[in-house]
Amino acid sequence: MTIGISIGGTYYTPDRNIQQSSTPNMYKVDFGDGYEQRLQRGINSIKETFNVSFNNRPNTEINTIMDFLDTKKGVTSFSFTIPNGSGERTVKVVCDTYSQTYFNTSINSCTATFRRVYEP
Repeated sequence: MTIGISIGGTYYTPDRNIQQSSTPNMYKVDFGDGYEQRLQRGINSIKETFNVSFNNRPNTEINTIMDFLDTKKGVTSFSFTIPNGSGERTVKVVCDTYSQTYFNTSINSCTATFRRVYEP
């Protein structure tokens, strides 16, 4: 496996600074004086997002990535392979936030936020 996303059989590896954020999804009731009760919400109760960037890449590569994200429209999931300790793991994600930075006619960059979804 290769870290990144596969588009048409080619892997595009993001820059090394992949940032993962995790937020537990739970019910919480505060009773005062510091007492509270918490309960896990749902089966997959951890919300995960991954901030990725593809900096200083040829326009053809950035255009391919942006076109891929455009076709998914933030609705269709795709596989994203990330580092996991000494190995790798693949998760299903959607991307509803991404942007492109134009530097010149041959080099550009893009950033995206992938949100993990739990589906087959």
